[in-house]
Amino acid sequence: MSNVLLVRDLKVEFRVAEGTVKAVDGVSFRVPEGKTVALVGESGSGKSVISQAIMSILPRTAHITKGEIIFFDPMKPGNFYDIAKLKPDSREMRSIRGGRITIIFQEPMTSLSPLHTIGNQISEALHLHHRKTKEEGLELTRDMLRLVGFPNPEEAVHSYPFELSGGLRQRAMIAMAMICHPALLIADEPTTALDVTIQAQILDLMQSLQKRLKMAILLITHDLGVVASMADEVVVMYHGKVMEQGALEDIFKDPRHPYLKALLKAVPRFHMKEGERLTPIREIMRDRNSRFLEQANPRGAIGKEEKPILEVSKLTKTFETRKGTFFGSGKKQTVTAVDQVSFFIKTGECLGLVGESGCGKTTLSKMIMRAISATDGSIAYNDRGRDLDVLSLEGQDLFDYRNKVQFIFQDPFSSLNPRMTVFDIISEPLVIHNIGTQREREETVKELMNLVGLDVRFLRRYPHSFSGGQRQRIGIARALALKPDLLICDEPVSALDVSIQAQILNLLKDLQKELGLTYLFISHNLAVVDYIADRIAVMCQGRLVETAPRDELFRNPVHPYTKRLLAAVPEPDPNYRLDFSHLVSEKASNPGLWPHPFTVDQDRSPVMMDIGEGHFVRVEEGTSISELQAS
Repeated sequence: MSNVLLVRDLKVEFRVAEGTVKAVDGVSFRVPEGKTVALVGESGSGKSVISQAIMSILPRTAHITKGEIIFFDPMKPGNFYDIAKLKPDSREMRSIRGGRITIIFQEPMTSLSPLHTIGNQISEALHLHHRKTKEEGLELTRDMLRLVGFPNPEEAVHSYPFELSGGLRQRAMIAMAMICHPALLIADEPTTALDVTIQAQILDLMQSLQKRLKMAILLITHDLGVVASMADEVVVMYHGKVMEQGALEDIFKDPRHPYLKALLKAVPRFHMKEGERLTPIREIMRDRNSRFLEQANPRGAIGKEEKPILEVSKLTKTFETRKGTFFGSGKKQTVTAVDQVSFFIKTGECLGLVGESGCGKTTLSKMIMRAISATDGSIAYNDRGRDLDVLSLEGQDLFDYRNKVQFIFQDPFSSLNPRMTVFDIISEPLVIHNIGTQREREETVKELMNLVGLDVRFLRRYPHSFSGGQRQRIGIARALALKPDLLICDEPVSALDVSIQAQILNLLKDLQKELGLTYLFISHNLAVVDYIADRIAVMCQGRLVETAPRDELFRNPVHPYTKRLLAAVPEPDPNYRLDFSHLVSEKASNPGLWPHPFTVDQDRSPVMMDIGEGHFVRVEEGTSISELQAS
């Protein structure tokens, strides 16, 4: 089989004021024509630097000191280019970059220009490499948007990036990369920021385009589940070096290198044994005899008769939007973000709230925190025997309530103030709530640093000095400072590598046990929720569609949307590849297209029905269990 790309003994150094950093150290691999090669490793392993070297877009401080990057263009048999020796602004390199080798970046919002329409940005790449009239370029752009699955290509060419969802923005990036029919597509973490269902659609799109255009793909990722469903060959990297490489089946069935074995053990997966823990590559070393544990005064364990710590009943939130022209206002439209949601959380348990982006999970959590007001419904909080009507709290009572319920945010970087030191960040809640003297606060902050496994010597550092996992631990320490009883965790591991994700999940499980914490854990990944949650609630289009104990939900999922979410989680096993033909259907997330008795439309409003074992499913009133089994 002929190769499109051959990388031999590549070395890339960054020369900065502090010294020389070897980002890529003697890497060699190939990308065969029409095949997918996965470049796997944690953040900082050198994967993205390799992609930048192939595209000849390395930053000025980076230098290729050795090696070859040989590109064999299938359209020019017998000819090849050594990209490592070409100047970035040379004519040959400009014709290759964006024309014969293209790249999809990790974050589509920052990769697309906010000032130009999608059509302009896609056609620009076409006009740079092919002589086409403006009309021909527009027609080809519409065809490409249609090919990548845009519902209305004629309108999409005039849309701006901020008007599109995350999935459509990524499709626009793929259209821009595909418009010139490249020989090699580099996909740098193309689905990291996406829901599992949207991820499945994007991966299916990449595979179908690969077959149609007969192109090769270099897939850069840290998600071994995605690798198992997409790759033909795998290259595993660590600290700029290749640890192991080979065919997909060999890598998963017979991993040899300790690093690869550790990566495989760090991935959350279904059907883990009772009590089995994820094994992070580097364990968090922390003080388990912390005085903070003694002072935290944890609530008792779950009692069968005890009232739940949180009860949400028929909670609803509607937003009014006004859609009109630039010069005049239009009609008001009402959007229901959360629709009649009811659930409870027992003391000491973890309720996993699962659903796609836009389903209302974060809006629901903000109402519980009283960060936004509810349109209707009620929230009752059990404050160690004293019932609180959360939605009616005001003044000091609301201030005290926020002492008891804390929040861990999704993005560990944007949720920390870059101008505050770690000490200031963690102690800020103590200052706001006027807890303790300055000396007592210092002691508490040190105890919290030990509790989450961070060195107290780092207290005067700023957030930019830490890795993503360390920043998330700072966020957890800040959330624990007021010794809360209930923690709302909003996608706390979705932005992290699998090995760092395993660290944070294990830390959260340990803290829950040690501090008697109760969690509302929000995620779109059922494999993550399966590892940490006791019960799971599935949400779609603002409604809960199914709730059940974890084991019951995975053993017997009933609702079609739950089944789709389960099927969309990529498992790190080539024997359980994603079934793209089933997953790309939009029916599962459209309530109007759900089969009877699950259908939701203007005439039918299903209700939650108890089918036993604490298992509730949203179905039409009067539906029998035998009907559910038949469906």
